[in-house]
Amino acid sequence: MSWLLQLYKTYQVNEQAVGTTEKKYENREFTLLPIAHTTQNAHMEVIIDEDGNYLDANILEKANTLIPTTDDSASRSGSKVAPYPLHDKLAYVAGDYEKYGGNVKKLEITPFQAYINNLEKWVHSPYGNHRIRLIYEYIRKGTLIEDLVADEKLITDKNHLLISKWKKEYEEELGEKPDIFSSGATDQFSVFVRFTTYSADGVPVWKDKEVFDSFSNYYKSQMEKEKEPDTCFVTGEAALTTERHANKIRHAADKAKLISSNDSSGFTYRGRFKTSQEAAAVSYEVSQKAHNALKWLIHRQGKTIDNRVFLVWNISEDNKSTAESANLDAPDPTEDSFHFFTDSIDEETFVPDTQQSFAQQFKKAMDGYKHNLSSDDNINVIVLDSATTGRLAVLYYRHLNKEHYLQRIEDWHKNCSWIHHYKKRNEQRVSFYGAPATKDIAFAAYGARANEKVVKGLMERILPCIIDNRNIPRDILRSALQRSSNPVSMENWEWEKTLSITCALARKSLLEKEEEWNVALNEESTDRSYLFGRLLAVADVLERSALDREEKRATNAIRYMNSFSKQPARTWLTLQSSLQPYQAKLGVKATYYTKLIDEIADKFSEEDFNNSPLTEKYLLGLYSQRKSLYTKKNKEGDGNNDSTEQEN
Repeated sequence: MSWLLQLYKTYQVNEQAVGTTEKKYENREFTLLPIAHTTQNAHMEVIIDEDGNYLDANILEKANTLIPTTDDSASRSGSKVAPYPLHDKLAYVAGDYEKYGGNVKKLEITPFQAYINNLEKWVHSPYGNHRIRLIYEYIRKGTLIEDLVADEKLITDKNHLLISKWKKEYEEELGEKPDIFSSGATDQFSVFVRFTTYSADGVPVWKDKEVFDSFSNYYKSQMEKEKEPDTCFVTGEAALTTERHANKIRHAADKAKLISSNDSSGFTYRGRFKTSQEAAAVSYEVSQKAHNALKWLIHRQGKTIDNRVFLVWNISEDNKSTAESANLDAPDPTEDSFHFFTDSIDEETFVPDTQQSFAQQFKKAMDGYKHNLSSDDNINVIVLDSATTGRLAVLYYRHLNKEHYLQRIEDWHKNCSWIHHYKKRNEQRVSFYGAPATKDIAFAAYGARANEKVVKGLMERILPCIIDNRNIPRDILRSALQRSSNPVSMENWEWEKTLSITCALARKSLLEKEEEWNVALNEESTDRSYLFGRLLAVADVLERSALDREEKRATNAIRYMNSFSKQPARTWLTLQSSLQPYQAKLGVKATYYTKLIDEIADKFSEEDFNNSPLTEKYLLGLYSQRKSLYTKKNKEGDGNNDSTEQEN
C-alpha cells in the first residue's frame, strides 16, 4: 500500500493543478482529475442559453472531455442502466430517444428516467450549481434530438427516424455525408453528448472548477448516507471505503484496474477472508486521489513501452511543497548519461575519452538535481503492466531517500560506462562516455528488430540493477557477447554500437567481481581473454591499414571473430597466416604491428594459449587495443585515417 500512499500525497501536494489542462504534445491534453470525475471522448457539444433553452451545437471529433462520474457509471457494461451524472450518450440524455428510433430495453426504469432523476437530485441538493440547473431545465423538456435534427446536427430518414449509419444511397436524397458521421461515433444512436452553458468568461462547464466541487461534494454526501465509515488500510483513519476503483489508468481505453475484488467465487480472497473489505479496505478519497495522481503522472512524464509503464517522480514529505517543487524533476534511471549532460555539460572542460572528466561532469549534473529537489524529497519508481485486459499489476516499486537514489544513479552511470559512438536524437551521430540507456541495452542483447515485449522485459530486469545495485543478469550479458562476436551479421555501425554497449555491461559485471577494467589499454594485463582480444584488434587494424581507403569490406579478423571467441588458438593460426599478404603490402609500416603482436603473444603463459572459449574480457581487450592504435595513427597524421569515429 506504500505506492498508494505516495500517490495520495502527490495529489494533496499538487491539488492546485486540479482541472488545469496541460499539454505534453500538440494534440495530447491531460489534467489532474477532480474527485469523482473521469474523461470521455465526446462527439457533440450542446450549448444552453441563459434561460435554459437550446442555443447551438457543435460536432466534435473524439474530444477528450472531463466529466463527473459515479462508481456505478464508471463500471457500467452491457444492458446495465447507470447514467453519468451530466454528460452521456443520447440514450440517457435525450427524452425523445425512442421517438426517433432508439431501441430501449423494457426495464423497470429507462436510461433517460434514471439520468434525469439523478440530475434532479444533484440540482436540488445543497451543492447544486446554477449552470447545472440550466442544463437540467433544458434536458427535462425531452426535446434534445428534435432540436438537433432541426439544427441539422443529427440526420433523419424519410420516416423521421435517425439514420444509424451513412450509406451511399443517402447521397442523392440528402447530399454530402454529414459531419456527425465523421465524429468517431459508431452510429448516430451512440453519440456521446457534452453540455455547457453560455458564459461571459468563456469557461465551459467541463472546465469549471465550481462545477467540479459541486458534484464532488454532492457525491460525497450521498455516499455518507449509504454506508458507515471503515478503517482505511492506506491512511489508518476512519473513512468511507469503496470496493470499486478507477480504470483508464494508462490511457482512455485502458480497462485494467490496479485494485479489484469482484471475484467472490474464486481465489482472490475467499478462504482467508469473508469479504474483500477484510483483505484490503481503501477509502474512496484515497482511491480517487491516488489513481488520478497516477494517471496525471503517466501522461506527464511516464515512459510507456508496449503498455508497460516506467514512471519516476519525487514528492516532498512535508506535504507543503508547491506543484513546481513536487513535479518529478528527478533523473530517469532508464536514460543514458548523454541525457544528463544536455544542459549541464561544459564543452571546454569535458573530454569524452577520460573517466575523470566524465565523473566531474556527471557529478555536476547530479548536484543540479540535488539543488532542485527539496531537502526532504523522496523518489518513487514504479513499473506497471497488465497480463489481462482487466488486471493491472505493480511489477516494481521503490520509495527511496533522495540522496540514496541519486547515489545509485551516479554509481550506475560510472560503473557501467564506456565510450559510445552511435545515432541518437534526430538521427544525429553523437559520441559520449557513460552508461547506455536501457533501451539500447536491449538493442545490444537482442538486435534492432527486437519487439517491444522483449524491450520492456529487459528494461524491467535492468531497473533493479540500477536502483538496487543488483548484478547484471548473465543471460543478457551472454546474449550481447554473442552478438558482438558475430559482426558479419550486421552493418558496421550496428556492430560498433553493440560492441561498446557490451563493453559497458562487461565492465559493470567485472566490477561486481571487484575487477577494475577501463577504456584505457591495460598493457600489463596477462588475462588470456584480454590478450586474445588485443591480438584480434591488431590483426584488424593491420589489415584495414593495408586496404584501399575506398574498400569497406570486413577484415579477416572481423569475419573470423565468432570462431575466434570459441576457439581462439586455432583461429589465430588461420588469421596470422592470412595477415602475411598485408604485411608484405605495408612493408616497413607493418613492423610496428608485427612487434606488437610479438609483445602481446609473449605475455601468454604456455598453458593459456589454448582453445578454451573466451570470456567477455576479450571484447574489452579488442576495443581498447583498437582505440589505442587508431588514436596513435591520428596523432601521427596517417593519411589512411580509419578511426572508429570515422567508420561510423
